[in-house]
Amino acid sequence: MFFKRKTQKQYDLNVWRPVIRCSICTGEQAAGFEEIATGRFEEVMLIRDEADLRRFEKTYGVDKVTKIY
Repeated sequence: MFFKRKTQKQYDLNVWRPVIRCSICTGEQAAGFEEIATGRFEEVMLIRDEADLRRFEKTYGVDKVTKIY
């Protein structure tokens, strides 16, 4: 009633590339998409372990995910 379920946004892989943004200080990892032209990052989910990474890859249909710091 009060909360709406988030809908999954579709990303065009010609405009966006899948990346994992890693924090050097804390080690926190966030999976998302980076806009190729501008470098803008949209966070999709927090990565805590390999299972989260596999779920991200399966959900968005990506094979290769690069890390950025």
